[in-house]
Amino acid sequence: MNNFDMAFAGVIGVEGGYVNDPNDPGGETKYGISKRAYPNENISALTLDRAKAIYRRDYWDAVKGDELPYHMDILVFDAAVNQGVIPAVKMLQHALSVAQDGILGRDTMTKARNAGKEQCALFMADRAMRYIGTRNFDRYGRGWLKRLFMVAFESV
Repeated sequence: MNNFDMAFAGVIGVEGGYVNDPNDPGGETKYGISKRAYPNENISALTLDRAKAIYRRDYWDAVKGDELPYHMDILVFDAAVNQGVIPAVKMLQHALSVAQDGILGRDTMTKARNAGKEQCALFMADRAMRYIGTRNFDRYGRGWLKRLFMVAFESV
């Protein structure tokens, strides 16, 4: 199994199936793919294979998952899925102490390839801090933080 397949399995494990929560700003959601983000997708009929293709194209490839070291790739991928690609990249850059421009350039990728557990932990701490400031944290925060721990445990 390649790194993308492992990362996808971990994300799907925390995303789950079909949900149409009226309090969720994403609206109708399946496998973590929301109607708000993908208005042209038939969410209720979305297949796992289609979700996997979307995840690879719009999240894994966007964060250069194939170029990130194992562990960091899964953490950044999950952040991109759940918190957005640019915020995920900026949180990675913050954890790596490089300029937070949202672009995965040479400096960011070089530092990422040399990152260790401390940078992974800082990245996850930044994710938690971002969640705390998010609208609906009082409603969904416990689940979001649980997600962080589940993804962190999956990556080790």
